[in-house]
Amino acid sequence: MAETRDVRERLVECGMALLMEEGTESVGLRAIARRAGVSHGAPRRYFPTLELLLAEIAVRGFVELGSAIAQIDGALPASERLERVALIYTSFGIQRRRLFELMFRHDLLEGSGAQLRQHSRPLFAVLVELLAEAPDPEASAVKLWTNLHGLAVLAGTGALNVVADGIDTDRMTRAIVADHLLGITARGTSARNSKSTTKSPSS
Repeated sequence: MAETRDVRERLVECGMALLMEEGTESVGLRAIARRAGVSHGAPRRYFPTLELLLAEIAVRGFVELGSAIAQIDGALPASERLERVALIYTSFGIQRRRLFELMFRHDLLEGSGAQLRQHSRPLFAVLVELLAEAPDPEASAVKLWTNLHGLAVLAGTGALNVVADGIDTDRMTRAIVADHLLGITARGTSARNSKSTTKSPSS
């Protein structure tokens, strides 16, 4: 039993290494078997399809990201925790670019049988919780997440350098969060003012 776990773990680790070095397209069961020092048919005893092995690698990514976010001090104000979540997210996306890309390749992993949503949804729920003061916390979380994800992808691939050199991604991340929170505050103030002006004198 221990040997089975050891081989399975080695296959995942070798798959992760190949992914980080060469990208998703270079990760195949035969290549992983060669790297792990097992027979070509061995991986299929643990992962019947390549998609299942890739899904397991993606799960490791979500666990790694989630563990980093879990280290944030829960006693901090929500706005500060939100900023730290954002910084961890964009930093992970840039530094672990190929793993980050795989984690969101639903076109590739869909149908693998792995329950990736049970790992990705809790991370999104953190944003929703920290944006509880927004009129629609879930919609607000989606908007912020797409902005942060876009920054991480563009910075990770070097695409930002096409339009500007030397962009400080941490500073940009903080600006995205600050602008997002400012927008929530402004909409809240506008809504309160609107209610105030429409109130009848008798009320």
